[in-house]
Amino acid sequence: MTGLLTTSGSQFQDWTASYRLFSQNRLPVEAIFAVVRRALLAQLPPHAPLCAVLDDSLLRRSGLRTPGVAWRRDPLGPRFQTNLVRAQRFLQTSLALPAPDGSPRLVPVAFRHAPTPAKLSQKASAREQQLYRAPARAARLSQRASEQIRDLRTALDAEASSSRLLLVAFDGGYTNQTVLRNLPPNTTAIGRLRKDAHLLLRPHPPTQKARGRRRCYGAPAPTPEQVRTDDSPWQTLPFTHHGTSHPLRFKRRTALMWRAAGPHQVLQLIVIAPLAYCLRKSSKLLYRDPAFLICTDEKLDPRLIIESYFQRWDIEVNFREEKTLLGVGQAQVRCPRSVETAPALTVASYALLLLATQQAFAASRHALLPRPKWIPSSPSTRISTQQAIHQLRAEVWGRGLGLHNFSGFASTLRATTKPEKLSFPLASAVCYANP
Repeated sequence: MTGLLTTSGSQFQDWTASYRLFSQNRLPVEAIFAVVRRALLAQLPPHAPLCAVLDDSLLRRSGLRTPGVAWRRDPLGPRFQTNLVRAQRFLQTSLALPAPDGSPRLVPVAFRHAPTPAKLSQKASAREQQLYRAPARAARLSQRASEQIRDLRTALDAEASSSRLLLVAFDGGYTNQTVLRNLPPNTTAIGRLRKDAHLLLRPHPPTQKARGRRRCYGAPAPTPEQVRTDDSPWQTLPFTHHGTSHPLRFKRRTALMWRAAGPHQVLQLIVIAPLAYCLRKSSKLLYRDPAFLICTDEKLDPRLIIESYFQRWDIEVNFREEKTLLGVGQAQVRCPRSVETAPALTVASYALLLLATQQAFAASRHALLPRPKWIPSSPSTRISTQQAIHQLRAEVWGRGLGLHNFSGFASTLRATTKPEKLSFPLASAVCYANP
């Protein structure tokens, strides 16, 4: 908060109104994200599906009285040791923004606080334990994810996009009964599945009983791991991801069912073969883990399923940039409403920055600041967030510094044996400074 006040030149003014903006529910966070969502929909073709990615993240906080702070499992800890950290939990939804180079990037459209109720003491009465169960079930992460998917679908229907298909990709933590059985209409879920999941076939019509209760599920189907290791042929798909092309091998199985998805969901399974890689040029060939994807639409194109799930990795990039570059979660606020709105405003600003960068430099990148000398001269597939922040700082602060042309930053200086001390230009240092 103090950093925002200092940047805007309000460090010598009363800051009461700025703090009340967050603490007294005066910030329309959902309306700001709605602007981002409508701007993103305007860049999609009329009947193209909308790809969304859902995931949660932890914002580490050490305060003992900050709302929502609890002991949670550290996702960055080693596999052989479960570490716990004090942190807040947030659930984010990002939509895929199409790019001219074919590698879309994800833009956040929702960032909500997902706390859990404080645990009861061992001396709690039976009445207190009974009252605790209902809010504990409602605070489950899968339940919050299901509500967020429904809210996104409702917003799309209200904006005359009811005919647009919504594809939601998530990891194995959300591939469960709570999410799959409560999908809204015209919404398809794509999730990662365990290799030993107990899948079933559709019930065979001749085996149905003439009287009594009809069967909902058929005979057991092979597990995803058995599908990967059987003798069925692999299909090859030329796949390009962030500028790198390679042949992707996969297997497809349709007309499958799963008890967690319910008796009315017919699924399809996509098994992606392990990808080979080398740590060094002369090292031995290694393989990554295979991927098992499940889709609630058995007729959806496998390429669209694979592309939608591969975009899920970009939400991890969103989390890293939000925490390291923008400082999400560093605001020292304790009011329950401020804990929710202060990080959400920063994430909304990050989304607006990504949209503005895409619209300003969709055709060319000639207006960007010159790249530093240590960065390779070959252009990357897309503009990084750090470059966008440098460009924004140069455009906003450049007027005050009297700068109109930034190409002079890249001029070659005369190499001298003993250069003068403090000979660097102040304007260049300000524009390229990292936060």
